[in-house]
Amino acid sequence: AWVSSLSMGMVFFCSPIVSIFTDIFGCRKVAVIGAAVGFAGLLSSSFVSTIEPLYFTYGVLFACGCSFAYQPSLVILGQYFKKRLGLVNGIVTAGSSLFTVSLPFLLRVLIDSVGLYNTLRVLCILMFVLFLAGFTYKPLVSNTKDKEGGKKGKFRFPSEKKICNFSVFKVPSYRIWAFGIPAALFGYFVPYVHLMKHVKDRFGDSVPEEVLLLCLGITSGVGRLIFGRVADYIPGAKKVYLQVASFFFIGLMSMMIPLCHVFGGLIAVCLFMGLFDGCFICIMAPIAFELVGAQDVSQAIGFLLGLMSIPMTVGPPIAGLLRDRLGNYDVAFYLAGVPPLIGGAILCVIPWVHERQKLKEKAKPADGETTEKMLENESTLVLDATEKPVKEMESVF
Repeated sequence: AWVSSLSMGMVFFCSPIVSIFTDIFGCRKVAVIGAAVGFAGLLSSSFVSTIEPLYFTYGVLFACGCSFAYQPSLVILGQYFKKRLGLVNGIVTAGSSLFTVSLPFLLRVLIDSVGLYNTLRVLCILMFVLFLAGFTYKPLVSNTKDKEGGKKGKFRFPSEKKICNFSVFKVPSYRIWAFGIPAALFGYFVPYVHLMKHVKDRFGDSVPEEVLLLCLGITSGVGRLIFGRVADYIPGAKKVYLQVASFFFIGLMSMMIPLCHVFGGLIAVCLFMGLFDGCFICIMAPIAFELVGAQDVSQAIGFLLGLMSIPMTVGPPIAGLLRDRLGNYDVAFYLAGVPPLIGGAILCVIPWVHERQKLKEKAKPADGETTEKMLENESTLVLDATEKPVKEMESVF
């Protein structure tokens, strides 16, 4: 549990650093270097014989590489797509669902035939594909000065805002979003880490537990495509309501896992859980674009993913500790359903706060315009007053 939790947590913990590098060096360089680091981490993991080195090679090195390769893939989409950003994010993120469906079966065949270490070496092929795919990230440069500086080959030290853009936390709606989502994630990933072990404890080896991963992967992919398209029809920050619904259903499904004494019931739970997991993932970037704008979206996503790393790392080991103490996962799954419900309730206020913020921003220019008009009227009155005596003098002459 600690190795997998550390790996997932590091992917998100590195995100603020990744966003800074993305703003400075661009999506292409960061993605390529990240894939190379991930390749090195996965390859080195295949040569260790004890679990301790895996904390570094797989839990830290491989996870950091994945983080550097992952985040630019979200940022680059906003440079090409605006109107259909939700659908595009759904299509792109659906790729992970495809491999969630296929990898469990492939991994079982590989492990049985060539062993664990050779399986990790085979998986290095996928990281090499990511390395090549990173070269296709061609950013749209709108600033001509940046182009000229690039041609001359001069490196200018980036501004303080570009290195660490804390101004996104001045946006009230973003602050609530950045707090509500981590609050929900304390129990969000517990089923993904411990569900297979729970199935073995309750049903033994008589049921194919890979079917549950298959259900999660298929419906997650479908959910990303459906809700990504739906998000394009929902205006502004009201897209957050989709995440509220996803947290509500995922929390409810987590609580229902211990109540399923038939394997078919677990399949139904996983189908719903995967569907709303896809909803949560695919609209992360569109919501960030709505709350902070395209200019600050990279670090806004980075800070959020960094805050998400804490609950994602802590939650599954606590569930494992409860299982060791109590002998089963029932209490762990019941408690795992509570944080998503709390986080979803917090997110409900974001659209209202965002609308008030927009009204305040509109009111400021309006006040400025009225004062300008008053000054213009005063100046015209003064000009009229001075022009009249001049005209009278001219008529006398």
